[in-house]
Amino acid sequence: MERLLYIGAAAAGFLGVAFGAFGAHALRAKLSPEMLAVFETGVRYQMYHAFAAVASAWALARWQQRVFGVAGVLFLAGIVVFSGSLYLLALTGERWLGAVTPFGGMAFLTGWLALAIGAWRAAR
Repeated sequence: MERLLYIGAAAAGFLGVAFGAFGAHALRAKLSPEMLAVFETGVRYQMYHAFAAVASAWALARWQQRVFGVAGVLFLAGIVVFSGSLYLLALTGERWLGAVTPFGGMAFLTGWLALAIGAWRAAR
């Protein structure tokens, strides 16, 4: 499982850098400043949570507690839903996508909670 988390985290990091460059170079002249900020928020959270997925994979390998795998999956799912919905919102202008974004945020929050629970259990 930790290998899959590392692969998912690496893919998220790679795509985060690619999307960031795309936003900075190709979209700057095409999007309004508001929508460019939305796109950049998606990139920022994608990168944060790519690192969180790496931490989850490392913790899973180190302590072999399922909760770390759950945390990593939640971080990756949050990237798809949170960042993905922001990318689509910025590129299409479809405002209803903003209603999807909080579900990704909940996945991020739950992932952080799972990581904390795992750390608490591992310390005992």
